Amino acid sequence: MKQKPKPRIALLREKAGLTQLELSRLVGVTESTIQNWESGRTGTEHIERIIRFCKALNCQVDDLIDYKDELTEESVTKPTSLSEIHHLLGTEEATFVNSSEAGFSQQPKAPEISF
Repeated sequence: MKQKPKPRIALLREKAGLTQLELSRLVGVTESTIQNWESGRTGTEHIERIIRFCKALNCQVDDLIDYKDELTEESVTKPTSLSEIHHLLGTEEATFVNSSEAGFSQQPKAPEISF
């Protein structure tokens, strides 16, 4: 009969001097999730799978994921003019002529509709 693994999360959490609530906030899960993991009710199969990955690939857990820096608002150059927006979009900026200089009335023309 296969022996059910007993998680050591509670032991390691206490050794780190953390409460279940503190650990849950650090990990990004609810406190009840931590309780379930510590009791062995849920989650151990995921941990076991990660351990098998690491053994098979001869690596550490941190090696399994490549963390990339997310772009922050400060790192993105924002356009400062309409012409820069058109340039970024690859569209040509329309040239507007003052309607009074072009001899047009100030009243907008209604679109023509044909049936």
